[in-house]
Amino acid sequence: MWLPWEYAVVLAVCFAVVGRVVDDRRPTVAAFAREAAVVSVLYSLWQLAGQVSLLSIDEAIARGEWLWEFERTLRLPNELTWQNAMVPHSLTTQAANIYYAGAHVPGMGIFLVWLFARHRDRYRPWRNALAITTGVCLCIQLLPVAPPRLTDATGMIDTGLAYGQSVYGALGRGIAGQLQAMPSIHVAWAAIVGWGAAVESTSRWRWIGPAHFVATFVIVAVTGNHYWLDGLVAMAILAVALPVGRRLDQWLHRGDVIVDAGGVPELLETRIG
Repeated sequence: MWLPWEYAVVLAVCFAVVGRVVDDRRPTVAAFAREAAVVSVLYSLWQLAGQVSLLSIDEAIARGEWLWEFERTLRLPNELTWQNAMVPHSLTTQAANIYYAGAHVPGMGIFLVWLFARHRDRYRPWRNALAITTGVCLCIQLLPVAPPRLTDATGMIDTGLAYGQSVYGALGRGIAGQLQAMPSIHVAWAAIVGWGAAVESTSRWRWIGPAHFVATFVIVAVTGNHYWLDGLVAMAILAVALPVGRRLDQWLHRGDVIVDAGGVPELLETRIG
């Protein structure tokens, strides 16, 4: 269901070529193509990191067990209790599996396209925050951690596998990394969508973004794919990445303003960096 990293790299190259070819004739199309190339690279790095993390399966399971016990020390809600409340309801469980598998990447794609098309002047800081958050998460994920569904100490089941809806193959195979539990890029991306939609839109439909975030945060846990701490750490990274992304945009585009005769700054040009 998710695109392999090799295909994402090819897609990124294609977008970059399109952006280069039409640069002068259709600047909006070129800008969109360049941004699509950046997102495709981020996606491919996420998928590639999953393959690297599969090199230390035993250590990943041990870290998962430690994380589970640490959550109990912190008295966080027990993911197993939440899962046990869901699994008797087969339709709800299957819907959660489908949401986990299908809403992650399309949700971010829709958000970025909407932001680029409707709020171009505010697009770059969010794109920067996305890149920073994803990059930091991927660096941490190089130290593999097994998710609850692969950690016997949790007692949790793999709901996707139970209903034949899993996006993962056997451990060590498949197109998505199975030992990238900490931190959760699912939650990080959903938090960007939720927060971005809430603050950048005035439409009543903006609450779809926060609803997507809440649904993702809960679903990744009850399906056995993440611990609560995976999401909390991802949100902490995003909280730092957002102001850094804004400062980075200001620094990279500090020459984009001029001062008119009255001394009021005006936008010289809109560039997608």
